[in-house]
Amino acid sequence: MGDLELLLPGEAEVLVRGLRSFQLREMGSDGWNKQHENLEKLNMQAILDATVSQAEPIQELLVTHGKIPTLVEELIAVEMWKQKVFPVLCRLEDFKPHNTFPIYMVVHHEASIINLLETVFFHKEVCESADDKVLDLVDYCHRKLILLVARKGSGDLSEEERSLDSTPMQELQKQAEMMEFEISLKALSVLRYITDCVDRQWTVLWDNTLSKKIQHLYPVSCFSSPGKLQHFESGRWQTVAPSEQQRLNKLDGQVWIALYNLLLSPEARARYCLTSFAKGQLLKLQAFLTDTLLDQLPNLADLKGFLAHLSLVETQPPKKDLVLEQIPEIWDRLERENKGKWQAIAKHQLQHVFSPSEKDLRQQAQRWAETYRLDVLEAVAPERPRCAYCNAEASKRCSRCQNVWYCCRECQVKHWEKHGKTCVLAAQGDRAK
Repeated sequence: MGDLELLLPGEAEVLVRGLRSFQLREMGSDGWNKQHENLEKLNMQAILDATVSQAEPIQELLVTHGKIPTLVEELIAVEMWKQKVFPVLCRLEDFKPHNTFPIYMVVHHEASIINLLETVFFHKEVCESADDKVLDLVDYCHRKLILLVARKGSGDLSEEERSLDSTPMQELQKQAEMMEFEISLKALSVLRYITDCVDRQWTVLWDNTLSKKIQHLYPVSCFSSPGKLQHFESGRWQTVAPSEQQRLNKLDGQVWIALYNLLLSPEARARYCLTSFAKGQLLKLQAFLTDTLLDQLPNLADLKGFLAHLSLVETQPPKKDLVLEQIPEIWDRLERENKGKWQAIAKHQLQHVFSPSEKDLRQQAQRWAETYRLDVLEAVAPERPRCAYCNAEASKRCSRCQNVWYCCRECQVKHWEKHGKTCVLAAQGDRAK
């Protein structure tokens, strides 16, 4: 591994071999928290390895021990928890936690897994090792693409949304909404890597999933407002200078590569049922294929030619043949197993998981401090730290816990009401070591 190591090779193998699936009611439990911490360590080590462009043992271990299907199942399970259980927790009148960080860990779990998958799915053998769970992963990515297409507005918080009058649970809901956008962009990258494997898994992927979802692949990572254009890059919205507005950003590049992979393979032309609706959706792409874009991605000239030919082709009526196909099953199975139990799961977690004692919180804070080492976090960060209150570039840490950054003293004072409790716990955890 690189000069900065979070895990030794033998330790990484132990963590990978121990990965398992949890039931929804177990999320946030001691065992689940331990696995979350292990996943974070694997995630950060995988990023470190990829950053220095060396051998990547994390992805090799995940493939060797057959843990990619486990990660996919955990990803969809926490997605369901966030949709079905988390809103119930937020509505419970008798749930007023003094500290929401244990719940935040569950909310953040989805981001941790999809980030790890984005890092390792660059390798085709990882995609192949997902076996039939790749259908569930494509279905998951499709749900996130729908959120991207439907999303309106930028990711910046208004002053009203930053109001200190909001309750801890309301603040957590806002954080979850902001996190959802970044998760969706990670899912877009994962889907693009899956399209690199269509030559090997084409029949399963195309017949069951991609052919029904391709119309949602459009450039979605920009936001326009009067007088400015913003791109989401390096984890935040950045205003694009007028001279740079025609530059292709990384995320939209992923979309175009995915479309190229899906539409220009020989298998696609043989299998894609070109209905009038599908043709109309695909021809909308022609408006985006400008000369400036082709200069940046020359291979898209082939896609432009394909669409020009497509405009002259007669459409086909929907096929009426009997079709037997595999379908994604994880979401349906989890929903079937837990249907009607969302309220009970929320109340169980309220009593046994999300109402920890001060002693339990101090112990958790110590483990978090050991997991989120500052030297590692700085190494994997895409850019300089941002202020926790106003999101400006920050140069000063909280002197007490050393975990949160601020651009000035005024922002730290304004943010203290939210940060204070977690800060105290983190500081106590450091002293306890």
